[in-house]
Amino acid sequence: MKFGTKAIHGGLEYDSATGAIMTPIYQTSTYVQAGLGNHKGYEYSRTLNPTRHALEKNIAAIENGKFGACFGSGLAAIDCIIKTLNPGDEVISTDDLYGGSYRMFTTIFAKYGIKFHFVSMNDTSEIEAKINKNTKMIWVETPTNPMMNIIDIEAVSKVAKANNCLLAVDNTFATPYLQNPLDLGANVVMHSATKYLGGHSDVIMGVLICNDETIAKEIYRIQNSSGAVCGPQDAFLVLRGIKTLHLRVQRHCENGKKIANFLMNHPKVENVFWPGLESHPNYDIAKRQMRDFGGMVSFTLKGNKLDDALNLVKKVEIFALAESLGGVESLIGHPATMTHAAIPKEERVKTGVVDSLIRLSVGVEDVEDLIADLEQALS
Repeated sequence: MKFGTKAIHGGLEYDSATGAIMTPIYQTSTYVQAGLGNHKGYEYSRTLNPTRHALEKNIAAIENGKFGACFGSGLAAIDCIIKTLNPGDEVISTDDLYGGSYRMFTTIFAKYGIKFHFVSMNDTSEIEAKINKNTKMIWVETPTNPMMNIIDIEAVSKVAKANNCLLAVDNTFATPYLQNPLDLGANVVMHSATKYLGGHSDVIMGVLICNDETIAKEIYRIQNSSGAVCGPQDAFLVLRGIKTLHLRVQRHCENGKKIANFLMNHPKVENVFWPGLESHPNYDIAKRQMRDFGGMVSFTLKGNKLDDALNLVKKVEIFALAESLGGVESLIGHPATMTHAAIPKEERVKTGVVDSLIRLSVGVEDVEDLIADLEQALS
């Protein structure tokens, strides 16, 4: 079954009671049982809800996985997978990652005795240099947020397997339409479903997908025990969003390419970060492990002045100044003061998150209008 068909039908069944083509919203907390232990598979909605269950099966299908689990946010999903570790365990993470992930790692789990190492993953030797007997997980984000670095998932998976480590990949920017980390050797895939999976800026949700039953059982145990689950209305919205994922992401990619090329040729722009540019240092890896290059584009301004960046984000008229990404509308953000403000400046600058860096989530509008908007703002 090809992707577009899986997005619409994967893991799903029509409602047996009514024939409804869309999964109903089961807005209920509990379920009547015919007798002790005699029920229809559902007892309490924190543990399992039919709408959420349908979404979990659908998301697993589009990621070529067997098991899916949905949470109240992307960070709740990350929280779950880190909770599979124990005090004394160590995690090697890419040094260019979402600020919220960095904040969780360093301010929450670090104080419970889990040690985090942040390294560049452009070369697996950086990872191997930090591996020791306590290393239990490698955390990869690719494309990275916001520098659009591409990490070779297959190469990292070989390092992880050789050292008996779990490889977890944040696949939010790529989406399952462009990249499937489980096929490349990852053990667990995470998405902020808030972004492209939902696709309409109207829901907060996170998901985990895996193929290993032992890992899945532990994820479900923590999901139920910690209770950070999504509600049935949100599950319904993401189920609806996934049905058009392939159509939307293709347009995001097409628009992203045109925006990146426009910026490359603008006299006020210093650097453009989009993995589909042949000048991108990881272009060959991106071309090998992704089907297209996405709609996320970052760039810096000549002179690297904070005021220039702040003026630009104020002047745009179609691009909306907002955090988040992956919706049908185009967004513009300033990572240093918004999504990555939790990361100390000296650490941010090391990875390229300088004062003039701008991040675009290129939407599905007519690209000529988007280019004209950036042109007038840059001028």
